Amino acid sequence: MKQLALGVRLRADAVFDSFWPGPNAEIVAALRSPSPAPLWLWGAHGTGKTHLLQAVCAAAGEAAAYFPLSRSFALPPDALAGFERTPVLCVDDADAVAADPLWEKALFRLFNEAGELHTRLIFAAAVPPRQAAWVLDDWRSRAAACVVYQLRELDDEGRLEALRLRAAQRGLQLPYETSEYLLKRMPRDLRSLFEVLDQLDEASLAAQRRLTIPFIRDALEKHAGTKS
Repeated sequence: MKQLALGVRLRADAVFDSFWPGPNAEIVAALRSPSPAPLWLWGAHGTGKTHLLQAVCAAAGEAAAYFPLSRSFALPPDALAGFERTPVLCVDDADAVAADPLWEKALFRLFNEAGELHTRLIFAAAVPPRQAAWVLDDWRSRAAACVVYQLRELDDEGRLEALRLRAAQRGLQLPYETSEYLLKRMPRDLRSLFEVLDQLDEASLAAQRRLTIPFIRDALEKHAGTKS
C-alpha cells in the first residue's frame, strides 16, 4: 500500500466480507471485478463509500492506494502527482475539491495519465459527477465519463443484518432480538450502531458476559452516566 503524507490508515475491518450489500450487490460485484473502466460511487453519508474504497485497496494489497481529498487541503494539488502509476487508485470525497481550479486541474491530469497507464480509478463522492460544482469544464467531462453507481441506504432489515455481520466478524454472538433492541434505541445510521457495538464488545469482554438485552441496557446506562 502506498503511504500518504496524510496520516491515513486503512481500517482493518474495511474489507468486502464485512460489508452487508443489501441493495448494493451490483456495486460490490463491479468493485470486485478487474474492469479498468473508471468508477464513480456516490451516496449519502453512512452508506459505506469509504468502506468500499478501502475494501478495494485491501483486496489489491500493495498494488493499490487510497487518497481522501477531504483531508488533503493541507497539501498542494501536486500531491496527486505520481499516483497515476498506481495500478489501483481510490480517490475518496472527490467533490470536496469542487470549485478549486487547481485541484480540479490535478484531477484532470490524473484522469488522463491514469488512462494512458491503464490505472484503475475509483472515485467516491456525495453527489454524482454531473451535480458537483466543478469550475473546469475539461474535468467535468472526464468525471462524467466514469461509470456511475449510487449506493443505496439499507432498510431496517439490512441494518440488522449489517450489525449482526459486524458482530460475527468480531467473534460476537448477537441474537436477533438483541440487535433489534439496539436498532430501536440507538441512532439508526450504521456508523453510530457500529460504534455502540464496539463499546459493547469491550464491556462484554471486561465483564465476561454475553450480549443479552439486560446486559446491553446496563452497559449503555453506565456509559451514558460516565459521559454526563
